[in-house]
Amino acid sequence: MAESSRDLLSIGAFLIIIVVAILLFAAGLIDLGLVVPAILVLSGCWALVLAGMRSSNPQKYERGSFSTMGFGLLLIAIGGGWYLFSVNLALYAVVLILLVLAAIAIAAAVRRK
Repeated sequence: MAESSRDLLSIGAFLIIIVVAILLFAAGLIDLGLVVPAILVLSGCWALVLAGMRSSNPQKYERGSFSTMGFGLLLIAIGGGWYLFSVNLALYAVVLILLVLAAIAIAAAVRRK
């Protein structure tokens, strides 16, 4: 029962994320090519919120909060890297993605100890 309410909450949050990205484009704050990276970054932020919700109330056969947090960080890194690549900072995009992957790997190693 709790999972279905989270699913519905996530659908609503994703629709709001799409609306925010479209509004950023309509206001002239981002180009059309940056709508998808904005959606990725905001979806990653929502995944981090979901990870916090899952850690406070874990279910038995549900994905763990750590994997949800890692997925959210990866979405943020990909969206941020896409943005950096689009503004001709390709080296920083690679650095950002590698930094996030390294942080997730270190967190996973420390967590298993």
